Amino acid sequence: MAEAARFNDTEHDADHSDDAVWLEVVRKMDEVYQDLLRYEVELETKNAELESLRQFFASVLDSISDVLIVCDLEWRIEAVNAALSRLVGQAQETLIGASFFSLLADTDRERFCGGTGMPVVERHDCECSVITADGTTTPVSFNCTVRRDLSGRVSGVVITGRPVGELRRAYEALREAHEALQRTQGQLVHSEKMASLGRLVAGVAHELNNPISFVLGNVLALKRYAERFQRFFAACAAEGACAPAIQTLREQLKIDRALADLPRLIAGLEEGAQRSREIVDALKRFSAVDGGEMHEVELVEVIRRGVHWVTSSVRGAFRVDLALPESMRVWGNSGQLQQVVMNLVQNAADATADLPEGRLSITAREENGGWRVDFIDNGPGIRPEHLPHLFEPFFTTKPVGQGTGLGLAISYGLVEKMGGKLSAANNHDGGAIFTLWLPAITS
Repeated sequence: MAEAARFNDTEHDADHSDDAVWLEVVRKMDEVYQDLLRYEVELETKNAELESLRQFFASVLDSISDVLIVCDLEWRIEAVNAALSRLVGQAQETLIGASFFSLLADTDRERFCGGTGMPVVERHDCECSVITADGTTTPVSFNCTVRRDLSGRVSGVVITGRPVGELRRAYEALREAHEALQRTQGQLVHSEKMASLGRLVAGVAHELNNPISFVLGNVLALKRYAERFQRFFAACAAEGACAPAIQTLREQLKIDRALADLPRLIAGLEEGAQRSREIVDALKRFSAVDGGEMHEVELVEVIRRGVHWVTSSVRGAFRVDLALPESMRVWGNSGQLQQVVMNLVQNAADATADLPEGRLSITAREENGGWRVDFIDNGPGIRPEHLPHLFEPFFTTKPVGQGTGLGLAISYGLVEKMGGKLSAANNHDGGAIFTLWLPAITS
């Protein structure tokens, strides 16, 4: 009985061991199944990410406006973007496998790379004609770079290109716009000159009145003398006239004094005519439309002349004090510089118009290889919020109808074109200070 019991125990242990093995196998299978499920989920996630990246890069490539071509070592097309498809009028699938050189005009195939069969080479800014969808050709600037695989070996080329026809048209439009801007700028400069000239008419009339008065006065005197000379010489030529009668008539007509006065009258006529011509020439130089030719200019003369013109037309008490050296030679345009000086002096006169006595101090000194000229007035100064906009076109603080807003803007441009600088600030003692700097001529 004992032996039977031991046999039954042994059989029971064997059954129990088999069950444990099967449970372990089931457990392992479950783990493997779970791993497979996890790997499948991860694989699907990776595939989704890869598809998203593929779509992203495809959309980026198709959004690029430049042409993109990928070729193998035999110059066969492996990939293109939508820009090339639109340019040549062929579907992207149709272009795959075609030769890159089939896209080029016959005259440019040899020039790009020597034709088919040549080794892969790099090219930069190589302009070739590409056959477009309508059968015509358009110039395209190509860049060609070598493409390598993961091991570093050359596996093909990447070609990018940009149609230059649109760029040329854009450059042409830009050139035309620039020329139109230059013409407009010249017209604005001339308009501002005419506006300044109109403000000076009263002063010019006063300046011309003096020499004209000299001429008219002397002409009237000469007219009276001519009548006396005619009577005297007629009496001398009269038949039977005696010497005492001629002498008496000579004394009555004051012939000797008239003869002595003739040189002075003629000199006065000459001086008045010369002065009138100088005034007219100065006006012609100022109002003339010039090309901005640069030449040597004596800045002291320009400043004195500009101050004289403005102060001759300003009403009220306005005094200009000059502290200038004997000579300031600069390289520029005398007419344009005079316009700048007149604008600065006129602005000072306008700024101090409401004061009992307006004053402008003009001083000059050498600085940084050039001449610095300060225009300092005793006006109310410039408001801080206006300082950044002072040289902008059409910006003005004057009432409507009293200022165009172009004077300072044009002056700034003219000075800058001559290699100089024009700036504005508030003087620490009150009033505004405009600083003009121009490179000096030292030789």
